[in-house]
Amino acid sequence: MDLAQRRELARRALEGYESGQDATTRATARARGKIDDAAALVLVEGLSDQIALETAAIGRGRDLDAEHVVIVPIGGAHAIGRFLTELGPLTAQVRLAGLYDVREQEVFRRALVAAQVGSPDSRADLARLGFHVCVDDLEEELIRAVGAVEVEALFDSQGDLGSFRSLQNQPAWRGQQPERQMWRFLRSGARRNLRYARLLTEAATGRDALPRPLAALLEAARTDRSVA
Repeated sequence: MDLAQRRELARRALEGYESGQDATTRATARARGKIDDAAALVLVEGLSDQIALETAAIGRGRDLDAEHVVIVPIGGAHAIGRFLTELGPLTAQVRLAGLYDVREQEVFRRALVAAQVGSPDSRADLARLGFHVCVDDLEEELIRAVGAVEVEALFDSQGDLGSFRSLQNQPAWRGQQPERQMWRFLRSGARRNLRYARLLTEAATGRDALPRPLAALLEAARTDRSVA
C-alpha cells in the first residue's frame, strides 16, 4: 500500500472530524453551542472518546442529535471541575453522564461532589450517577474488545502494519505483550489515536463486543427522546 492510499484511508476514517492541535478546542466550542437545547450532556476527556462514543451510537442505531444528547470533550480530566462550575444550575436541569480513565477517578469524584451533582464515594457510586470508568483507558478497552489478532489485521488493512512492526522491534517495546505494544502504537500519534478510535469501535460493534463503559454510557445518556 503506497502513501497516497494510506492517506486516503486515514481521511475516510476521520471523515466528519477535524484533527490537529486545536481539534479538541474546536470540538468543545461546537458542543458548548448545543448545551442550551440539550436533554443530556455526556462529558468525556478528549476527542478520541467523543469519536468512539458517537461511532458506538451509530452502530447501536442511535441518533444522538435527534435525542438532544450532546457529547462534550472537556479537554482533559482536570477540566471537569471548571466545566461543572461553568454549567452552574444546568447541572440540575439536564441529565449528566461521563467517561473517565481509571487513574482519573478521584478527580471526577471530587468534581461531582463539589458541584453537588451527587456524593459518590466509589466507582459504583459514580456509575449510578452515569459516569463510567475505562480500565486503564479507552484504547486498552477497545484492544481487549476487538482482540489482538483482529487489531493487527486492522493495522494491516490500514497500511500501518509495517510501522507497528517497527515499534515492536524497538528495544523499549521488544518482547512486551502485543496488547501493550498496540496501546503504545495507538498513543504514538494524535491523528492515529483519533482514526483508530473510530475504526476499533466499528470493529467492536460489528463483533457485538462493545466495551462495557461505552455500552453503559450510551444507556446512561438515554432521554425521553431516545428510540427504544
